Amino acid sequence: MKQTNTKKLAVAAVFCAVAVAGSLFSFPVFGSKCSPVQHMVNILCAVLLGPGYGLGAAFAAALIRNLLGLGSLMAFPGSMFGALICGLVYQKTQNIPATLIGEVFGTSVLGGLTAYPVAIFLMGKSAAGLAFYAYVIPFLVSTAGGAVISGVLIYSLKKANILAGMQEAMGQ
Repeated sequence: MKQTNTKKLAVAAVFCAVAVAGSLFSFPVFGSKCSPVQHMVNILCAVLLGPGYGLGAAFAAALIRNLLGLGSLMAFPGSMFGALICGLVYQKTQNIPATLIGEVFGTSVLGGLTAYPVAIFLMGKSAAGLAFYAYVIPFLVSTAGGAVISGVLIYSLKKANILAGMQEAMGQ
C-alpha cells in the first residue's frame, strides 16, 4: 500500500512538472492563458492515478505556474475543476471518451463560470465585466486541445497494450 502511494505521488509530481513546463507553450485567448498541456496532464492523471492525485497535481501546477509568473489566477479554476470531474468520471465509468468530455465540461463550463467570482474578488472589477463571457470560450479552446492530445496518447498506449500495465503498476 505504502509503495503504491509513493509511486502515485512520484508520478503526480512528474505530471505536475510536465504541466508547469508545458505552460511555456501557452497562448492567450481574451483574458486567459490557455495551456492545453495542463488539460492533457489532467486526463492522464485521471486514467493513471485517480481523481485525488489529479486534483492535487492540478492545484500544485497552478500554484507553481502563478509563483513563476507563467500563468494567471485563472489557472486554478481552469485546471482544478477539469481534473476533478474527469477523474471522477473515469473512476466511475472507466470510459475514455466520457473522461475526455468530463475534462472539457469541468474546465470550460464549471471552471469558466467559477472564473467570474475569481475575477471579481482577486483581479478587480474591470476584469469581472469580461469574466462571465470571456472565460468559458477560452477555457473550452484550451481544454479541447488538451483532450485531443491526451486522447491520441491514451489510445496509442491502449493499442500498444501498455496502458493496462501502467494502470496496474499504479494500483488502478
